Amino acid sequence: MKKVLTITLATMLLLLVFSCSSDDNDWTGEQFPTDFNNGTASSSASTAGDLDNLTIAIDTTALSETETVPSDDEDYIENNTFGNVIEIYYNGSSATVTGSVDGVTVSTSGAHVSVTSTVKGVCYSLSGTTTDGSFKIQSSAKKYEILMNGVNITNPTGAAINSQSGKRGYIVLADGTFNTLTDGTSYTIPDGEDMKGTMFSEGELLFSGSGKLRVYSNTKHGIVSDDYIMFRPNNNIYVKSTSGNGIKANDGILVKGGVINVETSATAAKGLNSEGYFQMDGGRVIAITTGDGEYDSDDKDAKGSAGVKCDSIFVMNGGDLYCKSTGTGGKGISTDQTLTVNDGTIKVITTGKTYTYGSVDAKPKGIKSDGDMTFNGGDIMVKCTGTDDGAEGIESKALMTINSGKIEVYAYDDALNSSSHMYIKGGYIYAFSVNNDGLDSNGNMYIQGGTTVAYGTSAPESGIDANEEEGYSVIVSGGTLAAVGGSTSYPSSSSTQPSIVYGGSVSSGTTVALNSGNTNILALKMGRAYNGSAVFFFTSPSLSKGNAYTIYTGATASGTDWHGLYTGATLSSTGNSAATISSLALPYSSTGQTQGAGGGNPGGGPGGR
Repeated sequence: MKKVLTITLATMLLLLVFSCSSDDNDWTGEQFPTDFNNGTASSSASTAGDLDNLTIAIDTTALSETETVPSDDEDYIENNTFGNVIEIYYNGSSATVTGSVDGVTVSTSGAHVSVTSTVKGVCYSLSGTTTDGSFKIQSSAKKYEILMNGVNITNPTGAAINSQSGKRGYIVLADGTFNTLTDGTSYTIPDGEDMKGTMFSEGELLFSGSGKLRVYSNTKHGIVSDDYIMFRPNNNIYVKSTSGNGIKANDGILVKGGVINVETSATAAKGLNSEGYFQMDGGRVIAITTGDGEYDSDDKDAKGSAGVKCDSIFVMNGGDLYCKSTGTGGKGISTDQTLTVNDGTIKVITTGKTYTYGSVDAKPKGIKSDGDMTFNGGDIMVKCTGTDDGAEGIESKALMTINSGKIEVYAYDDALNSSSHMYIKGGYIYAFSVNNDGLDSNGNMYIQGGTTVAYGTSAPESGIDANEEEGYSVIVSGGTLAAVGGSTSYPSSSSTQPSIVYGGSVSSGTTVALNSGNTNILALKMGRAYNGSAVFFFTSPSLSKGNAYTIYTGATASGTDWHGLYTGATLSSTGNSAATISSLALPYSSTGQTQGAGGGNPGGGPGGR
């Protein structure tokens, strides 16, 4: 059995053994910005199913988090000892160094401090304030700790903290402290060195502790590692960048917990940018970008900002991830490979239009993956309001599979779009497109389970659209679906669960009910209006081949609904009989004004009256 430490014990060990906290922690510098503890809780303004009121804003409120520390993972400071302490106290234009360690050389120039080390177990404790200083690890042959013990560093000519060591760097935010790092408006970089942001490291950056950290970037990025970055429960970090990405890593970003807030305003900047993977297991991350798109002359392509961007895989296992992008071409979440959501909450808002440069462009998207996209759980809300073609809610450039979870999307263009097949196997899905299709698959559309409400706009757009022009189709074998649009794709002969396609004029707010005798199968309270007839696609496991069904309009329904869709509703009034199917056919029967609708069998399928 693996041995673990609880966070309570870990914290004690951190303070008593592994930490190099000093009693000489006088906070004599300027008061930490008072707005650090203020903010609007981005989740409180919206409720499940309420896309209209979805808001995202910076929220630094601490979370109540616990953590199990694996005893065999070197990335956790609790599994290391840093007992050799060097204290560095910044006081205006000078820095005082206390303590010495064999194998460590410390040099100072005013308040600029540089160290070289050939030994292990060294902790550098930083405190005090300077407006013209820095801390630099010129070299370190072994992993090290930096204890941020109430420090405020501004470096007018470069990074506030700069590690040229490729070894692990453990960044401990001492409990109860406020810490600020600010870079300069220009950088002076020695030959042969990298210095990519306000806090930069050639090696891993491993954050722990419950103190608060603010990072301001004026020239490059905020927090940068040429390796990977790990955040842990009880971290409280805010990054604001006006020039580059907020947080950037070459190999990966791992969020185990904590509160991470990032704001960027530079063109095509990312809140969190990983050239490797991005994985979130807990905590709360809020990323807000306001920069427009730009043309990348190296890649000869247009690029936009993004809340989270990774070049490898994206995995969400838990926590809350909120992304807002307001610039042209901006995205909430974007990954070059696969995207998998297993649990957690994702909320995304984009408001920008397409960024265009010559013949290339960057389109706004809520969530986008170039590889397969899989939802195994979680609670996802996406709102894309930019009035431009391409402003899609969730887009996969490959397969899209929904196994479970709750997904709610409002988008100007397609709400959900896949470049290949789309599978709906479970979960609750709401897809509303202002100007295109609710569900759009460029391969087959497989409806195998789940509860789905999808709205497309008027003809020729659809509530549900498969790529029939290329020989693909809708294949229904389970699930409950109500899809409405100006047209529809029709179920193919491969379907094993029957469906009903109905065309008629129904006003917004009117309830359409589907009954078998006196038993209600489903009822849909219309969530939008259509000029002329709308085409309804209904399917349910309660539908049976050969049975008779009646469609009513103007019904009064009660019960539990999903965006107006009731299953087995109680009808206090059925309203008016609009259409009857005497014997339901497989794969479907059509009735009403479906002539001219899109799909494989316009003008009515088998079993229509």
